[in-house]
Amino acid sequence: MLARTTAAPDVDASVAADALMVARMRLVLSVSALLAVAVDAGDNRLQVPVWLAFSGYILHSLLVYACTRMGRPYFQGKAIHWSDVLWFTLIIFVTDGVQSLFFLFYFFAILTSSFRWGFEEGARVTVASVASFAACGLATSTGGDSPQLLMRTTFLLALGHMIVHWGGSKLGLQRRLALLGDVCQLSNPRFGAGRTVARTMEKTLAFFRASHCILLTRDTSTGNWILRTLRKNDACEHISVETIGRIAESPLMALAPDHTVLCNRLPWPMNWLCAQSHVFEAGASGWRIEDDEGAQRCAAVIAMLEARAFISAPLPMRLGEGRVFVSSRDGLFNKSDALFLAHLMEQIFPVIETIEVLDRMASEAAATERLKFALDLHDTAVQPYIGLRMGLCALRKKATADNPLREDLDKLASVADGVIADLRRYAGAVKHSANSPCGLVLPHLHRQAERIKGLYGIEIAITVDGQVQLDDRMTAEVLQLVGEGLNNICKHTQARHGSIRLGCKNGQLQLRIENEACEESFTKFLPRSITERAAALGGRAQVRQCASGGTAVLVEIPI
Repeated sequence: MLARTTAAPDVDASVAADALMVARMRLVLSVSALLAVAVDAGDNRLQVPVWLAFSGYILHSLLVYACTRMGRPYFQGKAIHWSDVLWFTLIIFVTDGVQSLFFLFYFFAILTSSFRWGFEEGARVTVASVASFAACGLATSTGGDSPQLLMRTTFLLALGHMIVHWGGSKLGLQRRLALLGDVCQLSNPRFGAGRTVARTMEKTLAFFRASHCILLTRDTSTGNWILRTLRKNDACEHISVETIGRIAESPLMALAPDHTVLCNRLPWPMNWLCAQSHVFEAGASGWRIEDDEGAQRCAAVIAMLEARAFISAPLPMRLGEGRVFVSSRDGLFNKSDALFLAHLMEQIFPVIETIEVLDRMASEAAATERLKFALDLHDTAVQPYIGLRMGLCALRKKATADNPLREDLDKLASVADGVIADLRRYAGAVKHSANSPCGLVLPHLHRQAERIKGLYGIEIAITVDGQVQLDDRMTAEVLQLVGEGLNNICKHTQARHGSIRLGCKNGQLQLRIENEACEESFTKFLPRSITERAAALGGRAQVRQCASGGTAVLVEIPI
């Protein structure tokens, strides 16, 4: 979790550092331009429009630099390089027009826009720069300047396109590296392979800005197909999982198992001018165009997905086979997108299969250990409580009707009955938990609160923000954390009221255990057991003082 929480501040710091560097270079550029004009003028006085244009750009650059240094977010946005384009157009207009060497300043705006915001923003700035320079040239040039206007405009467009392409590639590589890093962090065996697959699909869908992500896998041992579907803007908790017996006739499985496929449905009449479907075969050196039969298969997939474009790649599974489909209803994909999808699956699915093997081995070992533990629990814990209850019942019979201890003995016997029932329920849950379905954690929390109220008389309020549905492992971990926190309240405080708040936010499971203010003064501490358990799950725990004076233990676990 620490790596995930520190990633965002590092990115923000890098963006701020880039913005400050650009602002500093803009200021140097503006001052250098004024000095160059002053030196070139020599003994002649600068014309008023020229002086005003360059002085205004210096003041603009100084203002942007000062505000960027103070951390104002507006001066780190896209509007600044558009203002640069306007200033450069004005400077070219008041100097020599087509003959002005200051047309090279447009490259500053193109560089900053493309390397900070990507291909699309850089392309817009390039087109605007070319159009502005051409307009200035047509407004100020004579007939003999036309060849130079054409040459400089072409030079600005060609070199600008190269800069935009490389700037967009740089940002694309950064995004791909960030996705690979996120996917590698998701592979936590404690959460199981299913959770890792769901989070990988969620990240892939967001990266490609797609409409659907479909994962189709088959286990060779059972022969069943599992279809997982995730839609745009859905969290990984809402993934649809279906087990399908026969899927051989589906268009999704009509594609060759070792081919990476790219298919774009272009608007008419462009679909007649260029190919829609491309295939990259494993071991090949390049792409090839699908034949008529392959194009029909791709068209069937597009019709089934109700999409405009899709990319698909095989899954490198040792114990099965499958494919992944990423489809879009609005945008198009390119060849690099399809190859990166295949590379992403090659990185994550061997890890997922390893998690499945470890999970299966751990489950088999845990089943045997659970059986032994359940039997030991019955012999070492339940039986002594049964003997204690029998002894209390014997004392209750010996007590006369006027004995003042009869009521206390009845209360102790009732408490012993509750403890025996809880232990038997717990032993049964331990023995059969391997076959029990995943459920909500809320009923378990209510049972813990009732136990604390019955034993210690402490009222525990339970609040769950939204629907928190966890698997059996995470449910057990959360209950252990809650149990430890409630025991700390009972043992180390005089509080008569407490609360438990559970929720999920930004991919984090957030648990807050709070007790009311009491006579003890607040001392900063860190519960060792809760901290170690949270760290083992990739999270962290911390203790804070509430506004009311009470103590709150906050636990955050990435899910």
